[in-house]
Amino acid sequence: MMRRKFGPTEEWVPVIGQGTWNLEQIPKRRAIAVLRTGLDAGMSHIDTAEMYGSGVVEEWVGEAIAGRRDEVFLASKVLPEHASYQGTLRACENSLRRLGTDFLDLYMLHWPGSVPLEETLRAFEHLKGSGKVRHFAVSNFDVDELEGAEAVADPGRIVCDQVLYHLLQRAIEHAVFPWCRAHRVAVVAYSPFGSGSFPDKSSRGGRVLAEIAKAHRATPRQVALRFLIRGPSVFAIPMTTDPDHVRENAAAADLSLSDEEIARIDAAFPPGPKPRTLPTL
Repeated sequence: MMRRKFGPTEEWVPVIGQGTWNLEQIPKRRAIAVLRTGLDAGMSHIDTAEMYGSGVVEEWVGEAIAGRRDEVFLASKVLPEHASYQGTLRACENSLRRLGTDFLDLYMLHWPGSVPLEETLRAFEHLKGSGKVRHFAVSNFDVDELEGAEAVADPGRIVCDQVLYHLLQRAIEHAVFPWCRAHRVAVVAYSPFGSGSFPDKSSRGGRVLAEIAKAHRATPRQVALRFLIRGPSVFAIPMTTDPDHVRENAAAADLSLSDEEIARIDAAFPPGPKPRTLPTL
């Protein structure tokens, strides 16, 4: 599995990891098996959140990584309504307990909320200083919100922005991408297959993906995933409930798309105009 330096950190993280949003919708045994299959395939970046399954998913992730914690780049997120100074500390402790670990590699604010960001970031600094969090970051932040976070935090503290990114939703390429690149902030793409809206062969874009996939003896989803992580600071965390799809996702990192193929995909799925607000679904 190809790895990249994660933002301003010294961490080398797999370009394709594992998301866990909605994982609670399948049986626990299968969920744990899927996560372990991903670990075996080198997808050692596992992303979760206190929100997922109201804590159940964190518990399952904890069971999946038991005995393998040292392999995992483990990320979780605090809800905005819990993101006061004391609330963040409590939320982190609860996540650590459910995950069965002493520390998180990455802790994020799930999306911007009404609690002053200064409180959340002060709590993040405390957690980092105590060793319970190695790095902290944000999720679903647009450029103006990233600017606000950067103004509050010390330089280099905000290590990533986790955002929606798939072929049919490329809004982050307008401003978020350039900002993150200029500030050495990693971009982590969630829902890279569009949560059920992946293009089929009846569409122009679907046909382009199928043609490129055939040339590489790959699948259209692998081609799409490889396109999304073409940038030097981009990572993706697809979620799947099928072990075969996990292995398929992992193998996407081995694809090598030509400049011509990238241009074809880019033309088939144009970014479109910049939206007024950053999409999250």
